[in-house]
Amino acid sequence: MKQLVILAGGKGTRLKDRLGDLPKPMIPIAGKPLLQHQIELAGAHGFGEVLLFVHHRADLIQEHFGQGSRFALPIRYITEKEPLGTAGAVLAGFDQLADRFVVMYGDTMMNVDLTRLWSAHEQSGADATLFLHPNNHPLDSDLVETNAEGWVTTFHNRPHAAGQFFRNLVNAGLYVIEKCALEPWSHDRKLMDFGKDLFPALLNRNAKLFGYNSPEFIKDIGTPDRYDWVCAQYEAGIVQRSSLATPQRVVFLDRDGTLVKEVSAQGLHRIEDLELLPGVSAAVHELNQTGLRAVMITNQPVVAKGFCTEEELQQIHNKLETLLGREHAFLDRIYYCPHHPEKGFPGERPELKIECKCRKPEPGMVLEAQRDLNIDLANSWFIGDTTTDVQTARNAGVKSILVRTGHGGADRKHDVAPDFVFESLPEAVQFIAARSTETSGE
Repeated sequence: MKQLVILAGGKGTRLKDRLGDLPKPMIPIAGKPLLQHQIELAGAHGFGEVLLFVHHRADLIQEHFGQGSRFALPIRYITEKEPLGTAGAVLAGFDQLADRFVVMYGDTMMNVDLTRLWSAHEQSGADATLFLHPNNHPLDSDLVETNAEGWVTTFHNRPHAAGQFFRNLVNAGLYVIEKCALEPWSHDRKLMDFGKDLFPALLNRNAKLFGYNSPEFIKDIGTPDRYDWVCAQYEAGIVQRSSLATPQRVVFLDRDGTLVKEVSAQGLHRIEDLELLPGVSAAVHELNQTGLRAVMITNQPVVAKGFCTEEELQQIHNKLETLLGREHAFLDRIYYCPHHPEKGFPGERPELKIECKCRKPEPGMVLEAQRDLNIDLANSWFIGDTTTDVQTARNAGVKSILVRTGHGGADRKHDVAPDFVFESLPEAVQFIAARSTETSGE
């Protein structure tokens, strides 16, 4: 049986003008309580029980949901006598937990493919799986670092020191947890937070924490501005389309010459040389706001040629994400090819000097993204500054846009014409966003 644990004890002090005397999880979105959206989502994904941790005005929650009969989903309640934090509350109900369970925060609106999340956790063999995503304010968010296989290695809690560049990967407050992993704390009755206390403690015990990176919609409604934004996103249909159970529309973005300035003939391999092109942050932000996925696809032969390591390239991309984040923009995913077929460079890495299926114009990175994100290729786009990008789009079956920044198509490596041409990324994105709005009927 799949069990869902929801932490529904919040008062919603900052939302008092909207809530009145209602508990925070009962705030209405599209005519029904936020908590009801969560419970119905669980029912749609085959969960067998909901365990609600309640505190403020628990009577109103119990009156509305009862024992769950009208949702065909049994609901049980645990009343918190005093606030113990997110992890502390769950540990206080340790005896009521299933062997494996999902934790949701009662102030987050979401549309997540919970079946896919549950399966990823099972396949990973993790002690806990954390739902991670990029957001539009990483500089004041708690960030998570994972290795190439997706295992959590470090937590970077805010505030972040100036001059540090981290990946835009945020703990969204949705977890799958093995009960046995919590056994060492099963008798604790103290204030404890999942992100700041329990998960770092699990890492210190060499527990396996898996980072499930997904662009699906999940947003807390803890302030009036956030609440209004979530309501607007729901009204626009963006929340409903965000689950990876629904095919996603994506705008694939080349990096050099499209997002960032071209540098030397050797390629960008020093972090200090990275500079965004004018208007790029605003353009990516516009994609984020319209619900289109922004996915970067880039050849990076600087790794194969020995000009920089994978770790140094990651730092370059961390800086890119930080610069975008300063302007409330984010990339949903980054894919790069480290290979290069031509040999003869001093310091090159022979193991990466190969013919591969990921180097553009081969469609390998696009197809990998399609598998990861359930992409509707026929309704997706590729924006780049070279004929290689245009050929990649054609090979992958997506529409192409050539921009006049960077090479502006002057590379002439492929005899192929783009579907559209614009001066820059902002113009291309405005065109796509307008077409997307017409198509979706928003």
